Amino acid sequence: MEKPCTFLVHFDKGSPSMASEIKAELESGDGPTKANAMRRAISLLLNGESLPHLFITVVRYVQSCDDHAVQKLLLLYPETVDKRDAATGKALPEMILICQNLRNSLQSPNEYIRGVTLRFLCRLTEPELLEPLVPSVLANLEHRHHFVRRHALSAVSAIYSLQHGDQLIPDAPDLVERALASEQDPAARRNAFLMLLVAGQDRAVAYLFSNADRVAEWPDLLQMAAVDLIRKVCRSKGRADKGRYITVISLLSASSAAVVYECAGALVSLSSAPTAVRAAANTYCQLLSSQSDNNVKLIILDRLHELRSSHREVMVDMVMDVLRALASPNVDVRRKVLDLVLDLLTPKNVEEVVLYLKKEVVKTQAAEVEKGGEYRQMLVQAIHNCAKKYPEVAALVVHLLMDFLGDPNVAAALDVVLFVREIIETNPKLRVSMIQRLIDIFYQIRASRVCSCALWILGEYSLSLSEVESATSTIKQCLGDLPFYTVSEEGETTDSSKPSQPVVNSVTVSSRRPAVLADGTYATQSAATETAISAPASALGSLASSQNLRSLILSGDFFLAAVVACNLTKLVLRLAEIQPAKVEVNKASTEALLIMVSILQLGQSSYLPHPIDNDSYDRIVLCVRLLCNTGDDVRKIWLQSCRQSFVNVLAEKQFRETEEMKAKAQISYAQPDDLIDFYHLKSRKGMSQLELEDAVQDDLKAATGQFTKDADDTNKLNRILQLTGFSDPVYAEAFVTVHHYDIVLDVTVINRTKETLQNLCLELATMGDLKLVDRPQNYTLAPESSKQIRANIKVSSTETGVIFGNIVYETSNVMERSVVVLNDIHIDIMDYISPATCTDVAFRNMWAEFEWENKVAMNTVIQDEKEFLNHIIKSTNMKCLTPPSVLDGECGFLAANLYAKSVFGEDALVNLSVEKQADGKLSGYIRIRSKTQGIALSLGDKITLKQKGGNS
Repeated sequence: MEKPCTFLVHFDKGSPSMASEIKAELESGDGPTKANAMRRAISLLLNGESLPHLFITVVRYVQSCDDHAVQKLLLLYPETVDKRDAATGKALPEMILICQNLRNSLQSPNEYIRGVTLRFLCRLTEPELLEPLVPSVLANLEHRHHFVRRHALSAVSAIYSLQHGDQLIPDAPDLVERALASEQDPAARRNAFLMLLVAGQDRAVAYLFSNADRVAEWPDLLQMAAVDLIRKVCRSKGRADKGRYITVISLLSASSAAVVYECAGALVSLSSAPTAVRAAANTYCQLLSSQSDNNVKLIILDRLHELRSSHREVMVDMVMDVLRALASPNVDVRRKVLDLVLDLLTPKNVEEVVLYLKKEVVKTQAAEVEKGGEYRQMLVQAIHNCAKKYPEVAALVVHLLMDFLGDPNVAAALDVVLFVREIIETNPKLRVSMIQRLIDIFYQIRASRVCSCALWILGEYSLSLSEVESATSTIKQCLGDLPFYTVSEEGETTDSSKPSQPVVNSVTVSSRRPAVLADGTYATQSAATETAISAPASALGSLASSQNLRSLILSGDFFLAAVVACNLTKLVLRLAEIQPAKVEVNKASTEALLIMVSILQLGQSSYLPHPIDNDSYDRIVLCVRLLCNTGDDVRKIWLQSCRQSFVNVLAEKQFRETEEMKAKAQISYAQPDDLIDFYHLKSRKGMSQLELEDAVQDDLKAATGQFTKDADDTNKLNRILQLTGFSDPVYAEAFVTVHHYDIVLDVTVINRTKETLQNLCLELATMGDLKLVDRPQNYTLAPESSKQIRANIKVSSTETGVIFGNIVYETSNVMERSVVVLNDIHIDIMDYISPATCTDVAFRNMWAEFEWENKVAMNTVIQDEKEFLNHIIKSTNMKCLTPPSVLDGECGFLAANLYAKSVFGEDALVNLSVEKQADGKLSGYIRIRSKTQGIALSLGDKITLKQKGGNS
């Protein structure tokens, strides 16, 4: 049993003997003993125990105790005890006995006792108990101490807001207004103003305008209350006197950051004029720079994102102010800043933004920068996006970024090389300088994946004779001397480029000798010995640092070796086109063949623990055959078709991004009979410039249909669930709204009988990771009338949950309570997840990182692979990351990656692998991976239910 109280502690279940002990301690103990007994009694009551005989003991023996701890517990005890009769709903007669003690506390000479008693009265809801205390409460409004006056005003406000509070204190607004005029304490003035805001809104507005010239001098608490009043009044009264309220907000230039933040939010909600939006954006940017709390920065960035979605043309001018927030060391803040800036790029500001990001990239080279590698990767991705939108700015940063190809952070270096690969294709003017720069820094690259992409760039875009020769020479230098290993006289194999002592020159002497094989036969064995000439260690270090390809291949990376072979083949084929001298071409071809054969020899030797894989072996052998016998068709495929495929990939990527931007764009329509209010035909007398701008914006929105809400009534009809039958005496239906962490049930209850339903209560319970927030309340429903009941439910994880319950009510004719059972409400996982996009690299990294996997076997009547893929996409509300061009054609196989993101920030990854059998049926598996177990299981259940197709 849960009961509302400010004192909540866990306590074990009580027993009759424990109740007797508490009663004995309350009757005969001293102050500390009584305080301990009261704590135990309150804990028992909070855990659902009923101590009916303890109340009289407390009245007789505890109320007269002068101990302050006991007196404080006496104010907690009435909160936990049942004060109403369960049968009649009226206050228990014995509750009157505590009124005298409360009255004495309200008249106590101790200001603290008076204040805490007044604070306790704010939580009493029984008019029978409050009525005899009202004179004492009103007398405290004029007490000399501000602590008492502060809580007296809160007590008056709480009593007046009760159902019959206007009968207990009919002149409460007048009393509070007079107290507000003479009060000096900030908290007391705030309490009085808030009471007028609720009970006498016109009085609060009059007080605000009468002190409009002094509103900037008000304390922070009172200014916050004034902002709440302005927001509430303008929401209820529309545009009437909006200009006066905006003027008051502009005067609230307080030193408190909270007040300034609330003023900016109120200004945006009241006016859509560019002047008002610009002022609010400036305020947010100033707070973004001045506040040190990262949580505050994230909240402010959310507000700026909201402004960007509705007032982008104003936010464009604030780009540089937003960029200053990159000084924060927090990664989440930096990521949000970059996302916001990328959405505000225009041809006018893109160059300035890129130069600022370029400076930030340089700063990340300092050792003291926190998480410099991750931050550098974010900056590179941001610059990449800038260059994709506006290719002309790539020249400003591409050469600087190429210095980071050897970054120890592999992810950052990979982003740089992918950026270089795209820019060198989309910006032909930069090709020559970029190729030369890549050749100069190629030896610094240490990551295999970065080397593979850089080699492809050299093979595809080295077009002139000097570029081909420089690229070939660089690759040979990074591979080092051949062969990759040698056999010593003792039979040990060693890396030929790493002698036991530092060398500059070495003499290799080959020798032959007979050897006895395992089967007893004789054979001739060749061995190489080297005579080394000593050299300084610095020369050896520079030699080793330049042979990055050699070290990677000797570590067993034969995929990189295959890439080296392919790009050497391309360079030789291109040299044959641009070099008329056959001798030079033959020499280059011979050297390339020697490198490939050495790689194959290394892969098939026992020097490495793992031999070369079949794919890499076949690829290198193909390159050897091509160099030995090349035809025109093959030459065209290697020199033209490969680059054309990359061009097609870029074009398709650009098309998909354009389509996504169109899908995200807000399309609004205005109905033919909607009214348009032309402000040009109105009288401008008495209107400020801000009001004129606001009128223009409202007319534009009305004309373009931007006032039309996305979630209109037609969409709401699809979300309504019927909870009871049409023949039930009480009809109920619910509209379910899923927010980020909340589920809101708007339940409409209709009394279909001719009788009045009393104590009608909507009782709900949940199953799964759902928790009901609000306690059920009782209502009285007149014949054939309806009632709107709202229930809030907290969501803690992305799992399918169930909400069930019933409606309980009483009638005057039937003594027993009637119950109507409700239909279950299933909260689907589809309400939590939405389609999202991510890069292929990010998808692979998450796939390797996530530990929860759910493997679902295919069982469907659909016989077409693409139709099944589209059915799964529609059923799971996910987005297909695999490009459509990859899915083209009919081969009997299909593999696709799907991605979605939940409202909690969880990632859902799906891999679909389909094969068409000889009988026409589809077989395969759907693999789901996520970081949490709930989303993997729930999504798997959804796919199992929906995969058959049709109406299942």
